[in-house]
Amino acid sequence: MSAVQGRLPDGRYGRSADERADRKLRITGAVLGVLFLGLMSWFGWHYVVDSRISAEMIKFDVVSDTEVQVHLEVRKDTGTHGVCTLRTRSEDGAEVGRKDVRVDDDADRVDRVWSVRTTARATSAELLGCTAR
Repeated sequence: MSAVQGRLPDGRYGRSADERADRKLRITGAVLGVLFLGLMSWFGWHYVVDSRISAEMIKFDVVSDTEVQVHLEVRKDTGTHGVCTLRTRSEDGAEVGRKDVRVDDDADRVDRVWSVRTTARATSAELLGCTAR
């Protein structure tokens, strides 16, 4: 019997082992992809729905070598209380001041100026973020 006669025709008697392995790999990849998308959707939903407080820095004013005034507009659900973190930096980029400000007003929009003490002259201020408590 020659080598050609001993070999089965391709595809005649079912899939080869390589084709079965490829199919299992594709199915596994598809299942993992769907799980990943579901997980990302869940995290995204909770990030959007659960963040009930947001803020925007309107402006900042360097008052002196040791103080910066930061004007924030905070939007939140009525009755929600939160904390916003402010940071000031010097000209070389070093952090010279940081302050957590409490937003305890019951209104849904708070427009207020907070003072941040600094260890050196600041050239910029930024809002790092807000969280509800």
